[in-house]
Amino acid sequence: MEDSLRARVREIVERVIAEQGIPASEPYTVALGADHGGFELKGVLIHALAQREYRVLDCGAFSADAVDYPDIAYSVAKLVCDGAAWRGILIDGAGIGSAMAANKVPGVRAANCNDAKMANNAREHNDANVLTLGAKMMDANTALEIVKIFLTTNCTEARHQKRVGKIMEIEKRFLKK
Repeated sequence: MEDSLRARVREIVERVIAEQGIPASEPYTVALGADHGGFELKGVLIHALAQREYRVLDCGAFSADAVDYPDIAYSVAKLVCDGAAWRGILIDGAGIGSAMAANKVPGVRAANCNDAKMANNAREHNDANVLTLGAKMMDANTALEIVKIFLTTNCTEARHQKRVGKIMEIEKRFLKK
């Protein structure tokens, strides 16, 4: 990542943490970000999450002007990785690019979910901590259902937790010391 991009992303993460006074991980703090394609749906989700008393860390975009989804994905993933957010949600056109970018951040298990069954599986079987949505792939009601399941389902079975541990072990093999 070039230095100017790194500085810009670091600035976004630090601004969100400073503006919202985040001391450390709080339960039910959700980092939320979208590119221009997901900007409208992000507004719907912010409103719905506030109604359910989730604390939302808005990582952008802050308008419908074009932005690069990897920058937003990194900001959300970094907050989850650092423990400032309990879970993360990303929205772009298809949800695929944001998942790919977020999954480059150590400790992040991002899952692109297009329906309730995928969201349930992502949490229950894979302990995903970042959800990616495709704004062009679903309507707002479907997105709200997916988000509700993602935020209320836990990974509790030992056999699934063991497999998540194996996923994390693979990641550790490739981390530079």
